[in-house]
Amino acid sequence: MTTAIDIADLTLHHPGAEGGSPALSGITLTVQPGESVALLGASGAGKTTLLALCDGRLRGWRGQVSVLDHPLSPDKPPALSARVDTGFIFQEFALVERSTVERNVLNGRLGRMPGLAAFFGHHSAADRAVAYKAMSEAGIADLAHRRVDSLSGGQRQRVAIARCLAQEPKLILADEPVSNLDPARADDILGLITGAARARGVTAIFSSHQPDLAMRYADRVIGLRDGKLQFDRTAAEVSPQDIARIYHEAGSDAPLPPQKPGLRVVT
Repeated sequence: MTTAIDIADLTLHHPGAEGGSPALSGITLTVQPGESVALLGASGAGKTTLLALCDGRLRGWRGQVSVLDHPLSPDKPPALSARVDTGFIFQEFALVERSTVERNVLNGRLGRMPGLAAFFGHHSAADRAVAYKAMSEAGIADLAHRRVDSLSGGQRQRVAIARCLAQEPKLILADEPVSNLDPARADDILGLITGAARARGVTAIFSSHQPDLAMRYADRVIGLRDGKLQFDRTAAEVSPQDIARIYHEAGSDAPLPPQKPGLRVVT
């Protein structure tokens, strides 16, 4: 693999918004294999849009985008063979609530299974072994036979992470994976995602509204505002002025980011 993600001069207008400001404008960046990258920015900055586009779910953009060395097309979805190596962790979990933890995690194996076996849900012993390893890593093996709708928010997110890990992806995309969790659980979950990625040598890109937490776990931080890239630095290089540029100055209703010790935001 040459690069995990390679984007050049990417611009996207949401449908019906051609005359307005683009959701993404002139984005150029490259993510190397094995990096952990945080996307920071206020609501509407373009974080979710960029992740969804890299997941192959958006059409009508302009520019060049390559994911895991597979060029994406703005006109049609990528082939399943190209998508199976990209795992996505959703903010709202996207689980089958009335099904068990085990069944939800096994769903992560579907893209790796032969067509008929996937259609009928006939998982092999090897699939089950991968799923149980993922559940153990996520700390939910003891919940395997519980229904998802009986779990807490933090437990649900661990199920979503285990499902992603069971997919055995080379790239993990996570959209605000800790926004619904309290600070302690948020720290645990973000540590689980980035730790699992590093242990596997795979790339992780996650969006966040929490600069202090993001910089604790990311190698690199990309700041977005109004669909435009504002900065791209190592976590250690991000300054209070960088944070102010993407949050405080984005409007009077912009959220005040939590402060990292020693990182006082200047207004």
